[in-house]
Amino acid sequence: MHYLDLQVIERALNWANQGLTVWLCTVLKTFGSSPREPGAMLVTCQSGEYVGSLSGGCVEEDFIERLQKGEFDEPLQRVRYGGENGAANIRLPCGGSLEVLVERLAPNTENLTHLEVMHATLLGRQPLTRCIKLDGSGKRFNPSNITDPAVSFDTASVNIRIGPALRLIIAGVSSISSPCALFAQSLGFEVIVCDPREEARKNFNVPGVEMQAVLPSVFIASGGCHANTAVVALTHDPRIDDLAMIEAVRTDAFYIGVMGSKQTSQQRAERLLRSGGLTETQVARIAMPIGLNLGSKTPAEIALAVMADIVRLYRGKARNEL
Repeated sequence: MHYLDLQVIERALNWANQGLTVWLCTVLKTFGSSPREPGAMLVTCQSGEYVGSLSGGCVEEDFIERLQKGEFDEPLQRVRYGGENGAANIRLPCGGSLEVLVERLAPNTENLTHLEVMHATLLGRQPLTRCIKLDGSGKRFNPSNITDPAVSFDTASVNIRIGPALRLIIAGVSSISSPCALFAQSLGFEVIVCDPREEARKNFNVPGVEMQAVLPSVFIASGGCHANTAVVALTHDPRIDDLAMIEAVRTDAFYIGVMGSKQTSQQRAERLLRSGGLTETQVARIAMPIGLNLGSKTPAEIALAVMADIVRLYRGKARNEL
């Protein structure tokens, strides 16, 4: 799940706790090219203010306009945009189409509890599946797995997997840290930077990024990683980078990488095996040198290579498939 999804549910909870009815929209299916993938969410209230995204903007504008005309008063509705049978003859710029589930959630105890469970799941470690009856008769949570489809359904119900929001832990502040954080934010990651050095922290200023004034290894060992976490070490300082790697390989993080040349990486691997107490299997989990080989030279180019490699692995692509 993207960090944007967490912001969607936080806003939904905020509005519901104010006694407002909210409309939670989830992309169920896409056909052809489409701006967002199944599971993407948007939430709005009667005022027309919204958080999240279903498309590049045209769907959102049409939905808000129709909502304010009273078209979505049912507890549950399915709407299709784009294609020959799309609602309001909306044509997506990409030429594809998408189907959206619209849930009207009154601010009652049942819906507040449901939103709170979603919020906890996005912040937590274990994914769940929302099982929603398409006749509007109810919804519940079932255990899930991070590898389950984002959305599946039959004639009676739809199953929407929710899980920990994408997280990037940047171990240490360097010239690469800021562009890496900015790229990660634009890709929907929650970004956390860990560095105990006060002078180094003064050189980092990216709005919306959480800064932890501790060793990255301490933050990771305290439970900072889940299955949707990527950990990158970018300082060239073994006291920060090596310790972060030693802790990261003991977690469920899906990507672990550390910056350095091929020679430096080989020396680090030997050091982690000899003094770090890691096994060959654990060392093999670490991407070193980090990132795709794009011939990067500048900090921004290196950050691009790092984030491209993270997205590649998250999407299940082998390097030889690129």
